[in-house]
Amino acid sequence: MFELHPKLAEDCFHLGNFELSQLLMMNDYHFPWFILVPQRANITEIFQLGESDQIKLIKEISYLSSIIKTQFKATKINVAALGNMVPQLHLHVIGRFNFDTSWPHPVWGRAQSLAYTKEQLMERIDFMRSAFNQRGELPFKWQEQWV
Repeated sequence: MFELHPKLAEDCFHLGNFELSQLLMMNDYHFPWFILVPQRANITEIFQLGESDQIKLIKEISYLSSIIKTQFKATKINVAALGNMVPQLHLHVIGRFNFDTSWPHPVWGRAQSLAYTKEQLMERIDFMRSAFNQRGELPFKWQEQWV
């Protein structure tokens, strides 16, 4: 049975679910930083997913990347599956800007994270909801607290 790793639950806000993955948002206002977690038990690597799940994951990554690129006007989208600290398969999808606090380096370990205020959090979630509504295409169910 799938359970979200406690570290991801602690560091992120659960926005909702795609067909395969939970969509999380990292609690760091510096970046539009999202995490996709395929809802499959005991999976640590992409190749462990079945072929249809691999295709779903790529579609979800592409969908989210496109929204970040167009809506946030990101310079670059970073997609990474590290898993050194959290072994559960999860993919970071991060909008990067040539003026951000870590550019051109990776986001990890460069700057102290900046937690969202309640107002910033709600603005970002409303922004994402609007972007998802404009884009359509992939089914997405928002977490009840954000509806």
